[in-house]
Order: sequence, then C-alpha cells, then structure tokens
Amino acid sequence: MTRFLGVFNHINRKNVKITAMSKIKQSVFSFIALGLTGLLIYSLTQEPNAPDVTFVTLDGNKIQMTDLRNKVVLINFWATDCSSCIKEMPELVDTYRKYRAKGFEVVAVAMPYDPPAQVVNYQKEKDIPFPIMHDGFGEISGKFGDVDATPTTFIYDKNGKRIQHITGKLDFSRLHAILDKELG
Repeated sequence: MTRFLGVFNHINRKNVKITAMSKIKQSVFSFIALGLTGLLIYSLTQEPNAPDVTFVTLDGNKIQMTDLRNKVVLINFWATDCSSCIKEMPELVDTYRKYRAKGFEVVAVAMPYDPPAQVVNYQKEKDIPFPIMHDGFGEISGKFGDVDATPTTFIYDKNGKRIQHITGKLDFSRLHAILDKELG
C-alpha cells in the first residue's frame, strides 16, 4: 500500500507539473495572439502615407510628393478614352480653382496606355490649370498600388496621410466636404 501511495504521489506531482506548464503555455499563447490581433487592428485602421514619388509634368516640371506637404493633395489617374474621366474633369477643374488658394493641389496622371500627344492636346484644348503628367512606363501608377482602372483618385491630408482612395467617378459634394474640413 505504501508503494502504491508513493507511485500515486509521483504521478500526481507529474500531473501538477504538466498542468502548470500547460497553463503557462496557454497564457503565453493567449498573450501572443492578443498582441498580434492588436497589431492587425492597428495596421488596418492606419491610412498609408503618400508614396515618395516625383511627377514630371507635360511641360517638364518636376513635382515631388514631399514638396506638397502642408497641402491637401488629390492625385487623379485618368485617360483620354475614359468617359467617366472626361465627364468629371470640368468639375475637378472648378474644384481646383475654388480651393487652390486655401492649400489644395491636384496632379492628374495620364495612364501609360494613353497616347502622349492625345494627353497634351486635351490639356491645351481644355486649358487644364493643374499639373498633368503622362505615366509612360507605369512607374507612378505602380507606386500607388498598381492602379489599372480609371478614374482612380487618392486624397492626402496636409501631413501626407491618405484620407481616401476612390475607384470610379468622384462624388464632388463629398470631396467638397472633405476639403472644407481639411482646409477650413
């Protein structure tokens, strides 16, 4: 009987050690899972910064995205054969003229497949007041996440944090509300 109790005590102590180790492992795993969940939630709620790019406009001027800090910036990817792009361009011009003095900047990026001569002609015909560049090799659209649909628009605050990413036609009443808030 003594021998039986000795074996039982030995087994019981082993189970206590195993149970304690299991609880420690479970606590560590829970802590790691909680930390990873928090990191995921944080990363999903943070809007990315504007990419570090240099736009070379149709007239040869260079505009670095970092030079546009302290301005609300709208980057519009468009094409001359995109009917939605052409429809929204006059309203984008009006919005630019209305808010430019308050610190609003627009850079229009013509897609790589758009014939450069057609882009230049459109700019001259429509007297577009903001900078336009032709993304001949797709470098700029690549830096903005491989943009391939037009129109695609990115809006950045004065600190270069993305406020909004829109694929499709702009909602100008919403854009004006954003600009009133950011520039007001």
